[in-house]
Amino acid sequence: MGREDLQKKGYLYDPERFADLVNGVVCAGRQVLAAEDLTELDSQAGQFSIAAYDEIVGGGSENTREDVSGDGTDREQNDGSGGSIGESTRRDDINRGHGRNRNIREAKRANRKDRHRDLLRRAAFGVNFMVIGIENQEDTNYLMPLRCMSYDTAEYEKQAVQIRREVRNGKKGRVTKEEFLSGFTKDSRLLPCVTIVLYYGEDWDGATSLREILDLEGIPPELQQLVNDYKIYLCEVRKFENTEVFKTDVKQVFDCLRYAKEPEKLYQLVANDPAYQAMDPDTYEAIVEYTGMNELMKVKEYGEDGKVDMNEIAKGLIEMGRRQGIESGIEEGYLAAARRMLRDGELPFEKIALYSGLPIEEVRKLAMT
Repeated sequence: MGREDLQKKGYLYDPERFADLVNGVVCAGRQVLAAEDLTELDSQAGQFSIAAYDEIVGGGSENTREDVSGDGTDREQNDGSGGSIGESTRRDDINRGHGRNRNIREAKRANRKDRHRDLLRRAAFGVNFMVIGIENQEDTNYLMPLRCMSYDTAEYEKQAVQIRREVRNGKKGRVTKEEFLSGFTKDSRLLPCVTIVLYYGEDWDGATSLREILDLEGIPPELQQLVNDYKIYLCEVRKFENTEVFKTDVKQVFDCLRYAKEPEKLYQLVANDPAYQAMDPDTYEAIVEYTGMNELMKVKEYGEDGKVDMNEIAKGLIEMGRRQGIESGIEEGYLAAARRMLRDGELPFEKIALYSGLPIEEVRKLAMT
């Protein structure tokens, strides 16, 4: 995770902003989530972690040996048929060979690549819960549907492992043979999970669903329709216009990103909104980071209340825009002069380069256009 991701993660780590972002981006401003409804979750995710593989896939055989005591000892579990599940499994272990299973597990561990979500929260909605993840993207990721799907699958996997432990440890009460072997009762449920992708770049030209990155050419329609899709929820921050839906300084961050390349509009926005005259330092730093104007950190000054006046960053953007315009105008003047001399046809390339201030390679290119 790069420094930019850490900056974005730090800013949105605040539960008030996290809730405001969800309410504004997903629910069009409807206040469905409050900061106190959020609980932080472990953001680590893997490509189907080895522990879950052992517990879920390895637990799919009809005869299963389980450490239900937590002390490393095995207890025999009755499968409802009068026999001992633990006894049957010990016989299976001998047939398969402990060494071979250990080698398989070690190989899976060696190939496993852990990933971390940027942010992950459990949100309470009455008596129910939902898991919400946020991914920050500076650049287009052409495998984003698969990446988000792997994150969400890893979250469901973690939940299934926990339920399986409860089933095997007897915390779910008396269960049937099928429920015990599944590690999941007929009434068990997983918490729904969604990932919101915040894109800070100019134009997202990548896929937003799994089917867009699948090669279905030549596949019979009857089979194509059996292929499940997976869609991502993408928010292009620079194109998000209705920022009035936000109740926190997320609004100011989104607005600054939207007008980052229009300094005059940004200055008008800042001048007419008192919120910009007394900003939290982390909000100011996030805006500087998101807009790429890192040199403007030098003009950050704290007021007596510890807040930062955003007017300075707006003035800095305008000044930078003017300098860029002047530089662009000078360059265009060089090009125009070189074109005129080429049209006259009286001077060699070397002289035109000397008089126009352009490199001779640039003059040769102009002559070919």
